[in-house]
Amino acid sequence: MTSENHTWTHRLDEVDLDELSRLYLLAPLGNKPPEVLATVFGNSRYMCFVHAGDVLVGAGRALADGVDCACIADVAVHPEHQGRGLGSDIVRRLVELAEGHKKIILYAAPGTEPFYRGLGFLHMNTAMGIWSDPQRAVGMGLLRPAD
Repeated sequence: MTSENHTWTHRLDEVDLDELSRLYLLAPLGNKPPEVLATVFGNSRYMCFVHAGDVLVGAGRALADGVDCACIADVAVHPEHQGRGLGSDIVRRLVELAEGHKKIILYAAPGTEPFYRGLGFLHMNTAMGIWSDPQRAVGMGLLRPAD
């Protein structure tokens, strides 16, 4: 764990959703309104929230079926707390919570592959996706265009 004094929780009802939404804007992971975050975290089997004092400085979640597959998503760290190991700690905690699943997969932003490789993740050869806005996803480097 990081050397700083952080408080961890794994309960959505202990988090201010407006503050969580601001964290995703700052991280920057995009605009995720509080009502959207209530749904995606509410439907996730595992979640982590990290506070430094009264300030939410980190979050992450994992969808999971309990046996076969878990998928880590939405790992966010406040910019003032990045580079200190907090993101690694959040991912490690989510991997611990999902222990026992046959596979743990991860959706991440392009360019973050070395970070996740350092946490034991390997590149997948067969991952594919359908996005609500595929042209935007291709432009952002999330998807490769069809041949």
